[in-house]
Amino acid sequence: MSGPREEPVGIDTLLEQVRARYRRIEPREAYDAQQTGEALLVDIRYATLRERDGLVPGALVVERNELEWRLDPWGSHRLPEATGHDLRVVVLCNEGYASSLAAESLHRLGLHRATDLVGGFQAWRAAGLPVVV
Repeated sequence: MSGPREEPVGIDTLLEQVRARYRRIEPREAYDAQQTGEALLVDIRYATLRERDGLVPGALVVERNELEWRLDPWGSHRLPEATGHDLRVVVLCNEGYASSLAAESLHRLGLHRATDLVGGFQAWRAAGLPVVV
């Protein structure tokens, strides 16, 4: 038996609700946090987008459908980088939409410092930050 049903919301409302629960970061802040070892950048874009546009050097590539299994510190399929619930994870997708939902999912797993990149990979590239083609 399940609890009371929530009222449906559109995706724009859902994104607003999700994003209100944490602070998103801009490309330069993400870059600086990565360079100092304060954050793990995780690229959840599809392979075709990575092949077309390139990669963020040093970012961990984990496709969206594997994210929770790979980053759950208690999970049996976790990556070595999934060192604990205090890990600061910055999720990036192509334009900053799917990454918001992904960050929310990581919060539910206890990764309370998870966030996402405003504007995603496209904003990273537009800011002139490093990309490997």
